[in-house]
Amino acid sequence: MSQIQWQYIFNFELAIESIPYVLSGIGFTILISIGSMLIGLVISFFLALGRMSEIFIIRFLSGMYISFMRGVPILVLLFLLYFGFPLIGIEFTAVQAAIIGFSLNSAAFMAEINRSALSAIDKGQWEAAYSIGMSYWKTMRYIILPQASKIALPPLVNVQIDLIKGSSLSAMITVPEMFQKAKIVGGRELDYMTMYILVALIYWVICSLVEVVQNKLEKKVTF
Repeated sequence: MSQIQWQYIFNFELAIESIPYVLSGIGFTILISIGSMLIGLVISFFLALGRMSEIFIIRFLSGMYISFMRGVPILVLLFLLYFGFPLIGIEFTAVQAAIIGFSLNSAAFMAEINRSALSAIDKGQWEAAYSIGMSYWKTMRYIILPQASKIALPPLVNVQIDLIKGSSLSAMITVPEMFQKAKIVGGRELDYMTMYILVALIYWVICSLVEVVQNKLEKKVTF
């Protein structure tokens, strides 16, 4: 412990000066995390229906997709999209690769959340809706989804928080988001410790704000 140079752990002056530059990358962080959440949510809904399908091949393919995406590290997927696909003639910008990668990956996790939420709704409600002449999609839209969304909300918000934190990995494919900005300053000033602590605190604040919104939404849908 005596060999630790405590004075180099955190340079408060450098941190304060660097906040505007690091925050200049927050737009990409928000774009990637929210964009991936929305796209992934749509994909996950149909994956969840596929997992619940009575048709074996649809159920099997949906299950295989979910298993594959949950088992592949997101960084590997990002590298495949950004560095691998150009070798077969398909090119994405760094931001496009990040959004596609996080959308495809998060969809697998959200699909299981949605499946569980949909399965939690009593089958009698389906039967009651059919008995009054409602179609499958009308029943889903007006009766099942409003109830299932209340069940799925907390774990889906957790996925959103994971996407916000995970978006930092897009720095590995050159997206100029907050972590990438922090790395640049750290390399320039030879003080990575300060910059990594700073960006960690910024991510913490953002995720804490999301949690506040989550709590308010939970209270709203409960009553």
